[in-house]
Amino acid sequence: MTKSELQGILVDRNQTVKQAMKQLEDTSMKILFAVDETNALYGSLVDGDIRRWILDSGSVDAPVGEVCNRKPFVASRDYDPESVKRLMLEERISSLPILDGGRRIVDLITWDSLFGDGSREPCKPQLELPVVIMAGGMGTRLDPFTTILPKPLIPLGEKTALEMIVDSFLPYGLGHFYFSVFHKARVIRAYFEELQPDYQVEYLEEDQPLGTAGGLKLLRGRVEGMFLVANCDNIFKIDYADLVNFHRKKSNLITVVASMKQYNIPYGICEIENGGTLTRMVEKPEYSFLVNTGMYVLESEVLARIPDGRMFHITELIETVKTDSGRVGVYPIGDEAWLDIGEWAEYKQTVQRLQLS
Repeated sequence: MTKSELQGILVDRNQTVKQAMKQLEDTSMKILFAVDETNALYGSLVDGDIRRWILDSGSVDAPVGEVCNRKPFVASRDYDPESVKRLMLEERISSLPILDGGRRIVDLITWDSLFGDGSREPCKPQLELPVVIMAGGMGTRLDPFTTILPKPLIPLGEKTALEMIVDSFLPYGLGHFYFSVFHKARVIRAYFEELQPDYQVEYLEEDQPLGTAGGLKLLRGRVEGMFLVANCDNIFKIDYADLVNFHRKKSNLITVVASMKQYNIPYGICEIENGGTLTRMVEKPEYSFLVNTGMYVLESEVLARIPDGRMFHITELIETVKTDSGRVGVYPIGDEAWLDIGEWAEYKQTVQRLQLS
């Protein structure tokens, strides 16, 4: 690893979590190493560390040193390759820092460099769960494309949006898909019949618009246990195995995948009380919000709470489950892990980020 590449995965332990999130999303290694004032290793940081911190109500303005793993696996310069291989296999580690006598990182052992088989990381856990993709919307925000094509078939490079979404699931053994369709349903069917993919596709056909959850009622009796739901205008770069494990460990009936969004107000904000008395002024504040991405993990038992044959949205289902004392959880992800193609501006940004133009 070159010196510049190595610098790209180092982060000062005093930097904020918010700054580290951006750096983590920009690096292909998907791991950062926090260092102290002497450049000695202080800890490691992955998105799971940040997720746990946020779920524990930690601030994204906190220093990385409070969030990182203080006991990461490391190797010395005279490491034994076979011992390191066993460690990486047993612990599912994709990278391991090499330290000198001062605990400074001098190089990084990566999965592909050690095993030499072209694989960049350990094989992903195989989940074998059904996936529902909500593909029945009109796509009016993408006119005039969607005047001719249904939204799921808009092109992203040499593939359609729906194919790109499906492709993100396949490495995890997720090969059974239900497409919920309404608008231009026959076009979507014809396209995939011609495509003849090597994964299984079934259809949930709505005879009228049923909202973001109404069509899921058609699954009742066809799935048992856990399943994933995604919209056809979102592409994700997340660890689906970690998402499923999170859902299972929390005993959730519904898990909402939410993206951390940062919003900057380019003005001074006035806070007032007592009919106009200024209490304080905050110059150009920044706010962080967890935004619903439209991806969920659900248990099949919630399908009984969806009414038959009428408009019903996922927000209504969530409130119904909560009213019945069912557990609804939130799984936070970074901003860069969510690619939105629901509007023209976001579509163009996604094409650029995927380097498809």
